[in-house]
Amino acid sequence: MTDVEGNKVSVIIAAAGKGERAGFGKNKLLTEYDGETVLSRTLRAFTESGLTDEHIVTYSARDKDEVLALLPEGVKAVQGGDTRTVSVKRALEAVTGDIVLIHDGARPFVTREVIKNCITAAAEHGGAIAALPCRDTVCAEKKGKADYYVGKSGLYLVQTPQAFQTRLIKLAYSLAGDASFNDDGEVYKEFIGDLYIAEGSARNVKLTYKEDFSLLFSPRIRTGTGFDCHRLAEGRKLILGGIEIPYEKGLSGHSDADVLTHAVMDALLSAAALRDIGYHFPDTDPRFKDADSIKLLKHVLEILGEHGYAPSSIAATVMAEKPRLSPHIPAIAENLAKALSLPVQNVGIAATTLEGLGFVGREEGICASATAVITSLS
Repeated sequence: MTDVEGNKVSVIIAAAGKGERAGFGKNKLLTEYDGETVLSRTLRAFTESGLTDEHIVTYSARDKDEVLALLPEGVKAVQGGDTRTVSVKRALEAVTGDIVLIHDGARPFVTREVIKNCITAAAEHGGAIAALPCRDTVCAEKKGKADYYVGKSGLYLVQTPQAFQTRLIKLAYSLAGDASFNDDGEVYKEFIGDLYIAEGSARNVKLTYKEDFSLLFSPRIRTGTGFDCHRLAEGRKLILGGIEIPYEKGLSGHSDADVLTHAVMDALLSAAALRDIGYHFPDTDPRFKDADSIKLLKHVLEILGEHGYAPSSIAATVMAEKPRLSPHIPAIAENLAKALSLPVQNVGIAATTLEGLGFVGREEGICASATAVITSLS
């Protein structure tokens, strides 16, 4: 394919629409998630790609102040018109690149690969659109009925960006007059000629209706690890995962010394970057003397909830030479699952010996390690 190096690449992000079908009462591109608007996220996909040199955003008169306030330095802004065709035509006047990409502001998931595919195809052929083969059969509708079947063979779903050699798309728009078109590719095809297809992506969806925005709000996943050890001692109960295990010794500690639950608590706090159990439940505080660790675990869940997180799954390993723990694993997993409000299949508990090695191997204590997966609640 043609080497695109040496070409200056501009991008126009169409953001002058009303976005009314999303039902937010304002331009859907100005809705925020995690402190970033949809428009900012879309723009960032291009600025961080390293493939584009000039960035132009169209805006409506109604959104002018809000759009200008969020644009980084160096990004050009052009007031659009009543239609997409008019908005793009105005933006093209500000383009100085050899190749120009035109992209929907409502497609924030565009990938670097799709951007590159479009630039390369435009450099070689003059004009190209990102598109995917149609997977589903298409029919035409008439008065609420299927009028006729179009099929799916040879049909493509058109996306953006759409990329063009700048001189050609400017010429096409100059010839288009006041007519309106579905998109820029249609303008190019009508007045210039062959329009090529560059491979799009199933991820490159357009946010049109409110339900589409669930793609932005999908849970953020975080993981954390925890580890704890306690010494075995006479006259203490052996508690693991809130279950009392029959044995001649128990674990010593300020609380009930439930080493497994402590490791799980630390893993959850670690996942949310919220310090550790020593910070939240110090052994210098008499309130936690002989405390039930399952109750402390529930308090950890409250802390997570206050910061917008909930547990998704837990995996833990108990390291003990004695007693034999395998008969107790199902009860331990079920008890922890209940305390965490998780399905028992999301709580994996294992037990192992250390073959006589070290602190555990000498039967002086028991250790536990845990990994936690948490998800955002927002």
